[in-house]
Amino acid sequence: MNPAKRREIFTRLRTAKPHPKTELEYRTPFELLVAVILSAQATDTSVNAATRTLFPVANTPRAILDLGEEKLRDYVRRIGLYQTKSKHIMQACKLLLEKHGGAVPTAREELETLPGVGRKTANVILNTAFGQPTIAVDTHVFRVANRTGIAPGKDVLEVENRLLKFVPDEFKHDAHHWLILHGRYVCQARRPKCGECPIADLCEFKEKAA
Repeated sequence: MNPAKRREIFTRLRTAKPHPKTELEYRTPFELLVAVILSAQATDTSVNAATRTLFPVANTPRAILDLGEEKLRDYVRRIGLYQTKSKHIMQACKLLLEKHGGAVPTAREELETLPGVGRKTANVILNTAFGQPTIAVDTHVFRVANRTGIAPGKDVLEVENRLLKFVPDEFKHDAHHWLILHGRYVCQARRPKCGECPIADLCEFKEKAA
């Protein structure tokens, strides 16, 4: 795909949604961190339902630790893998207090030392909470990047690196939000809505749906 076509794709995505944002509900970097850890292999809807009751009770590392793992599990029980995620959140809270004064770090290397935080989660935090031009590659972004031809790659890291290389700078901050939303609601895995797609004529997918 040539640079002009990529620019037009992101121009159209921006026109359709000028101010994209995560569908996870949060007010602070720490709340976002907890929400993103909980969102692995779970829907944003289920995470938001849990955090709407959790955050009014405990939304800081100290408050989560004071709550205790057993009570935390009760709040997030509706979310898949809730036991492992609860353990990771408790461990992360302990490290945040011990090494970062309770604050969420702004460096990737430090974020990735927290239990439950991998590269994708770190990218979400860096971008959404701290405004850095990172691109988090989840299943939606991976699919859209490959299917459209924007940044094809055999694994998530290759797709991330190609997106960072090919996406024009003016679009980088919001790129992963546009791609996630496009993959979630238009370029869906089983039945892509090509007839409703604003970039269908630019997309290089050879098996476009009618």
